[in-house]
Amino acid sequence: MSGALNEIRIRFATIDDVGLLLRCIRDLAAYEGAPNAVVATEEDLRRYGFGPEWQFEALLAFLDGKPAGFALFHPRFSTWLGRPGVYLEDIFVTQTARGKGVGRRLMTRLAAIAVERGWERIDFQVLDWNPARGFYRRLGLEHLGDWLRYGGDAAALRRLAAEDLPDRVDPNP
Repeated sequence: MSGALNEIRIRFATIDDVGLLLRCIRDLAAYEGAPNAVVATEEDLRRYGFGPEWQFEALLAFLDGKPAGFALFHPRFSTWLGRPGVYLEDIFVTQTARGKGVGRRLMTRLAAIAVERGWERIDFQVLDWNPARGFYRRLGLEHLGDWLRYGGDAAALRRLAAEDLPDRVDPNP
């Protein structure tokens, strides 16, 4: 048998990994009870993750050489700290890899990346029913109880943007 049992390897996703990354995203959606909610395509991931103006990075985890999870993240900025940070958009560990240290390795690698880049905070969201909340607490990460999540989809953005008035500029200053 080649390789040690429960060997965990973490690496950055590359453009060649978009199929695997999309499968991981779909597995996460299924776990969260929304298997049909993912509309992202491989082309979307190529464009926004590996194009000239990338919007995210991703780590892939492998357990004994088999895909075991991922973490997708992007930089953000804290006005209160006056410093950049990292937003963990998604993290997921496959059913068969849970409890074997894969999630911890993904989080410790992300923390090391953040420290190396001078990012001074991490933010993410967790569904209230998700048992991973205990995992995050054990890592020393806390629920920020005073904050409520708000957002809007593309239709809400378009409705709001339709109310935007262009700035009036005097053509003859």
